Amino acid sequence: MSYIEDLFDIRNRVYILTGGGGVLAGAIGEGLARAGARVVLLDIRLANAQERAEKIIATGGKALALESNVLDVNVLEYTKDIILQHYGRIDGLINLAGGNMPGATISPEKTIFDLQIPDFEKVLALNLNGTVYPSLVFGKVMAENRSGVIINISSMAAYRAITRVVGYSAAKAAVSNFTRWMAMEMAFKFGDGLRVNAIAPGFFIGDQNRALLINPDGSYTERGKKVIAQTPMGRFGEPEELIGAVIYLCSDASKFVTGVVLPVDGGFEVYSGV
Repeated sequence: MSYIEDLFDIRNRVYILTGGGGVLAGAIGEGLARAGARVVLLDIRLANAQERAEKIIATGGKALALESNVLDVNVLEYTKDIILQHYGRIDGLINLAGGNMPGATISPEKTIFDLQIPDFEKVLALNLNGTVYPSLVFGKVMAENRSGVIINISSMAAYRAITRVVGYSAAKAAVSNFTRWMAMEMAFKFGDGLRVNAIAPGFFIGDQNRALLINPDGSYTERGKKVIAQTPMGRFGEPEELIGAVIYLCSDASKFVTGVVLPVDGGFEVYSGV
């Protein structure tokens, strides 16, 4: 094995992916498995996680699908026990569970005063608590072993005031802050073998935002056009384009990197619009 291969080597490590039935989790899970890692896909909808796991296994990878709930610590503790019984270790956690709700968004014909508080609270809980709770449950195992990585998912909405997505923006800004805080806490109290970082994807097409950005005929919606106009690379991201950043943050190539929120966005975050 060459020096570079050794630096990025994640073979036989065990990585947990919450929201494992989603588009981004599926792509990242496949990438990790192709790099030799063992992948655990968690989802509240077991069938979705199983579908992703079966695809990974069909191509020679190692994957396990489990039903779980990122908003229930007791369920997460039970899930943790199953994973440890199955693999005997946990090397990393990638918090991909998240989402949005119509009531937590402000459409063009509405104002902030039309915000639905119950939906706002649910979006905050799913994206923020759904990151914090798994980090506590699975992170404790890594802390006890003085080794492991946590990767959270932030968003361009945490950097810039993007119209409509008020609840999602607030939650992802909090995820970025929690990432930095948890990185500090883990390093100070459990040593330099524990790292906590995040990636901030730009605009990738998933199940929830497809209709907002792309018309049925494949052309861009008005919102899609605005996003592309603000993206110097002039296109949406492909899910597979997150794999490299994740492997980097999982591997020893980033062993002195913690508390970072890494944009993977085609230049969206740095573009001023002028």
